Amino acid sequence: MNLGVDDIRAAVIAIDCHRGHLDPSVATMPAPADVAARLTAANKRFLAGCRAVEIPVIHCVTTYRDVAEIRANPFWRTRAEDPKATRKNVLCHNLAGSPGCTIMPGLLDSERDSVVDTKKRYDCFIATDLDFRLKALAVNTVLVTGINTNSCVLATAIAANVLDYAVVVVEDCVDTMDGSAHHDAGLMCIRTAFGFIMKSDEVLALARRWTRRVAAAE
Repeated sequence: MNLGVDDIRAAVIAIDCHRGHLDPSVATMPAPADVAARLTAANKRFLAGCRAVEIPVIHCVTTYRDVAEIRANPFWRTRAEDPKATRKNVLCHNLAGSPGCTIMPGLLDSERDSVVDTKKRYDCFIATDLDFRLKALAVNTVLVTGINTNSCVLATAIAANVLDYAVVVVEDCVDTMDGSAHHDAGLMCIRTAFGFIMKSDEVLALARRWTRRVAAAE
C-alpha cells in the first residue's frame, strides 16, 4: 500500500487511553461502557502486535495542573455550563493526581513505551515534546489509536499531516464518547484530506513487511 513515503518508519500514537475516558468507575468524561471495553481490548491487542515487530508506542495522556488550564479554552467553558453536553465535566477532567490520568491496565509497557503526559488540548503535538520524540526515533509514519475520533484523534491526525508525517488511523482502535455519527464523521474528514483509515489486522500485516524491509536495509 502506497502511504507516500519510500521507507516506512512507523510509531504508534495512542491518544488518551486512560481511565478518565475508559474506566467507568472513575471516568470524568466516560465513553459508553461497551465502547470503552471494546476500545481497550482492541488497543491492547494492537499495541502488543506493534511491539512484536519493533514499532515504538507513544502514549499521549491529557493532564492538567489546575482548572485554570482548562478554563483558558473559551468553548470548553460553555460545555461546562451545558448540562446536556457530553463534555459537561470538562472542568474536572484529568486534573493532575486524579485516577483518570492513569493509562488503562494492560496498555502500557513501562520498559518499552514512551509517555507524553503534558497534553492539554486536542492536538497531541501542541505544547508537548511528541514531535521531538518522533524525530528522535526517525519516524515518518504515525499509527493513530485512542479516543475521541472527532476531537483528539482528528486534531492530531491533522497536525501530523501538516508536519508531513504519513498518517494512518487504526479504525477499530479509535472511537468516541459522542456517538457513532461523530465517529464516522471524524473518519470521513481524515480519509478525505489528512490520512489513511485502516483496520488493525491490515496495519499489522503491512507492519511486518515494513520492519523486515528496514532491517534488511540496515
